[in-house]
Amino acid sequence: MNNNLLPQKLKELRKAHGYTQDYIASVCDVARQTYSHYETGKRTPSSEILFKLAGLYNVSVDDLMQITINLDRNVYYDAPPPTQSSEDLESFLRYFNNPKNQKKFQMFSNLEKELFYYFEKISETDKKEIIEFTKIKARKK
Repeated sequence: MNNNLLPQKLKELRKAHGYTQDYIASVCDVARQTYSHYETGKRTPSSEILFKLAGLYNVSVDDLMQITINLDRNVYYDAPPPTQSSEDLESFLRYFNNPKNQKKFQMFSNLEKELFYYFEKISETDKKEIIEFTKIKARKK
């Protein structure tokens, strides 16, 4: 926890939102002088006050306390585009969480479920090839 940066962060957030110390103090249900001490570093807010401040500014408590990395708010951080494997996983989970499919798979192992899931997605020709390949593999055992 970086207590040295909290007073600066509180002051910056208050000014950025155009709030007065009186307003913030009333939201936090503390005296204005008490809130002023939070901004000067003479006092540290309780966890209850931190949660109120975080809610007021719509930030997390760890962001308020600068426990997490300091992100540049002018840069747009976007998640990477989904890969084929993430789309496959989403489709796989949707398929097996469908109540219509759950009953027929209750006794399958996870590997059998995965095999069956992908098996239904391929052509008849590919299915026949896989069956032949599986027979060969089973004979080697």
